[in-house]
Formats: sequence, C-alpha cells, structure tokens
Amino acid sequence: MAKSNQLARFEARMNAIPKAVREAVQPALAKNADELASAMKHLAEPSRDTGALIDSIHATLPGERTPPYSQPGGNQTASELEALVTAGNSEVRYAHLVEYGTSDTDAQPFFWPSVRLLKKRLNNRMKRAISKAVRTKWDQ
Repeated sequence: MAKSNQLARFEARMNAIPKAVREAVQPALAKNADELASAMKHLAEPSRDTGALIDSIHATLPGERTPPYSQPGGNQTASELEALVTAGNSEVRYAHLVEYGTSDTDAQPFFWPSVRLLKKRLNNRMKRAISKAVRTKWDQ
C-alpha cells in the first residue's frame, strides 16, 4: 500500500525526535493509559453481570500486543509513542454491544464517555511531559 506524502512527512518528523526525549515521555504515556483504563472499568461497573467485560479492559503499552478480538482493533502492536486501551478479548467479544446497545438492550456506554471525560487531562499531561523532555533531554 502506498503512503501519502502527508504520512511520510509525519513519519520523518517523528523519526527526528531524539531517543532520549522519546524515552522520557514513556512514564506519562503509561500513566495516561492506566488512568483511562481505570475510568473505563469504573464506568462499566453498572453493566456488570459476570465481571468479564470489566476484567477485559486492558492498557497496552508501547511494544506490547493488544488481546485478540479486543475493541477497537484487536491484535495489533502499539508503536513506540503509543499506548492503546481496549475492551474485550477472545472470551469477551461483546464490548461493542454493551457500549452501543442492541435492538433488545439499551446502551451502557463506558468506553467513549471515559475518553471524553479525561481527554483534556490526558492531553495536558502529555504536553507537560513532552515540553519537559524537550527542555531537558533534546541535546543528549
């Protein structure tokens, strides 16, 4: 598959970031993923039947693979500057049905409300971590 010029320019800019800066941002990235996963688990509590859905919510850190059949986009590897929070696994394949509902059951959203609730906070944490890393580690 051919890459667009825009994607190629973005990848070139990401590759230009010094390794020390990328490593310095990792703790904030992990903290954001864990906080988002915790919020999702908390908001999924009203839909508890067996607890399997809540137990399937997982934060995937850089270099790790997401569980198979997880939502959104199961069985993929997180890149170096990416953390993925997913719900579901090979046993729990109904996370999207709980989130959006079906013709027989009402929606009990937990995934996207958590993202919307924490978006500003998580973005600000990453901005602070990036700014600090660039100030202190850029020349290393």
